[in-house]
Amino acid sequence: MNRAAVVFALTFFLTGGTLFSQGTKPVRDNVGFCWNAHQMKRLIDYLKKTEHSPAAASNIVAAISPHDDYLYAARVYYPLYRVLRAKQVVIFGVTHSDVRKQAGDPHNILILDNFKDWPGLGRTVGISPLREYIKAHLDTSDFIVSNKAHALEHSIEALVPFLQYFNPKVKITPIMVTQMSFDTMDKISEKLSGVIADYIKANHLIPGKDIAFLISSDADHYGEDFNNSPYGEDAKAHEEATANDRRIAHTDLDGTLTPAKVKDLTVQLKNIVWCGKFSVPFGLLTSEKIIKKLTGKHLGGKVLRYSDSYTESVLPIKGTGMGTTAPASYKHWCGWLSAAYYLKK
Repeated sequence: MNRAAVVFALTFFLTGGTLFSQGTKPVRDNVGFCWNAHQMKRLIDYLKKTEHSPAAASNIVAAISPHDDYLYAARVYYPLYRVLRAKQVVIFGVTHSDVRKQAGDPHNILILDNFKDWPGLGRTVGISPLREYIKAHLDTSDFIVSNKAHALEHSIEALVPFLQYFNPKVKITPIMVTQMSFDTMDKISEKLSGVIADYIKANHLIPGKDIAFLISSDADHYGEDFNNSPYGEDAKAHEEATANDRRIAHTDLDGTLTPAKVKDLTVQLKNIVWCGKFSVPFGLLTSEKIIKKLTGKHLGGKVLRYSDSYTESVLPIKGTGMGTTAPASYKHWCGWLSAAYYLKK
């Protein structure tokens, strides 16, 4: 059986035997994220009152977002989403280990879905026509379609309530990124960027205004629960590990995006428990190549904010209906960052 036939068979199995659009994606996490507009407003009102740092500039073309519990990470989400207004947003998500175990452990491919729409703040979020355009034009060996994998994964749905709150008519294109080498990322991102660039040109879209690219990622997952405590489990260890997170972020994510910097990022993350170690470099490569194909220019930007669950603790806001899905201590914490990228002049 050739690879295309294998991919089709795996797709057919993972989607439950059908390749047709199927209802609304079920909510994966109804504890850490918010699915009620009134409760989300309470969270945003709190952030408006307490967060006074300058907002990111408008017309964001590409960005990196956390996907951890809102009561921990909302201060890191906020500076990005308060200005992200693109009408269509491509979201590159993680394929977490628990999803891989239940979905056949796919590698070296992208995972699309067939859901009619996705859950939002009391009403659904629509799917961009780009999703079906990608299915029709990207090599079939480079992706599968799996509602099962998307239903099990939380890294994309985490971003949707923030997107919808600030842009109620937003439409999304969800793409899960599986484990792959840099060379494979480079090859698939080259083909995907060509498909998306063609879609942008055919529909006369303006990057940053009509379409943007959003990458889901949390940073270091630290502690013995993650089999990841190289510095120990005390205050000094926390300081050293978060300093290493910041070093990686500012070395490879600040400034002009280049393939060399993205490749270095994959090297830096090889032995670190960043759950975005594949979604971030793949999403950045794809975004950079799209802009290069459309304009001949590069993307440039910076990290907006970095923090972690131990430093932030739980936001002191009650009555949101949200909770936390993991503890926060020196023995168990998660880092996150937000970053924004723009067309360089």
